[in-house]
Amino acid sequence: MSYNFCMIAFDASTLILLAKINILELFIANFPGAVLIPQRVREEACIEKAEETPLLLELIRGKKIKVVKVKKSKFAKKLMDDFNIHAGEAEAIALALQKKVSIIGTDDRNAIRACRILKIDFTSAVAILIRTFEKKLIDRDEALVKLQKLESLARYSRAIIEDAQKQITGGD
Repeated sequence: MSYNFCMIAFDASTLILLAKINILELFIANFPGAVLIPQRVREEACIEKAEETPLLLELIRGKKIKVVKVKKSKFAKKLMDDFNIHAGEAEAIALALQKKVSIIGTDDRNAIRACRILKIDFTSAVAILIRTFEKKLIDRDEALVKLQKLESLARYSRAIIEDAQKQITGGD
């Protein structure tokens, strides 16, 4: 299977986490290709009165994030049933297969399991934060502050957070 290595599809949780720690815009500005979300993810992520909604809507209106209709709705439903995932995660996976997207941004444990089984590469908000630091787009202190905020917002295991801290600090 050939992939378009210049596309990433996000589910709602990862999109929201990146927006909340203020690296979504930075990530998109430095990503070499298209950032896609299925229509369902747009609905899940752009909740009225949520602090990140204005930013997400601005990125969508500015065509920095492209909203795509998923054609494989029966397939998405099957993914929901088979992997016990929500509609947004299922549509992101279906979109990845439909558009031959090279990677999915997800922090959902069951969606990650589905990606592994379906042989779809994935990344998480923590991994994107680490990569942003490694590319010197943010400094060490800012990366650690953002990691701390991520830890408070999401359900990462202690091991994931400690590993991320080591990668950012170089084991200090």
